[in-house]
Amino acid sequence: MRPHHIHEVLFTREQIQERVHALIEEIAADCEAENLVMLGILRGSFIFLADLVRGFAAHDLHPRIDFITLSSYGGGTESRGQVEITHDTNEDLRGADVVIVDDILDSGRTLAFAKRLFLERGARSVKTCVLLDKKANRAVRMEADYAGFPVDDFFVVGYGLDYDNRYRELPYIANVTFTDG
Repeated sequence: MRPHHIHEVLFTREQIQERVHALIEEIAADCEAENLVMLGILRGSFIFLADLVRGFAAHDLHPRIDFITLSSYGGGTESRGQVEITHDTNEDLRGADVVIVDDILDSGRTLAFAKRLFLERGARSVKTCVLLDKKANRAVRMEADYAGFPVDDFFVVGYGLDYDNRYRELPYIANVTFTDG
């Protein structure tokens, strides 16, 4: 790990909870309950996805839930540009309305790859829901259907997001600064 420290809290636990509740309302208003599949992109989305689906019961939404692991970062802090499936979903997506849940929309490559993949597998529709939308580094044309917060070009941790698989447990989102040496 490079020398670093948590620089500042960007979004508090309360801000996150309030925005997640609003996203639940948006998704519930748009989705049909019959064949809904929530697919989280691991690992960063797991806390966000759990909070989203817990709120669905109040809207009589009972989706199938699964995960896929896609990697474009490896162990680094910047995308390598190529997306790889390291763990695939087992769900039959034919005819399903899929909502892909991811922690951050950055380059757009991962979400564009996943959306294309699930449509090729027969999903009736594919929407995307991200916690953070970082437009500064967009490499492909991709916009989220549902987005929690816009974020500047920071490296962020907390609420499922990590640096070298650490800090996912933080109840807030903070930016990380790196120091030389």
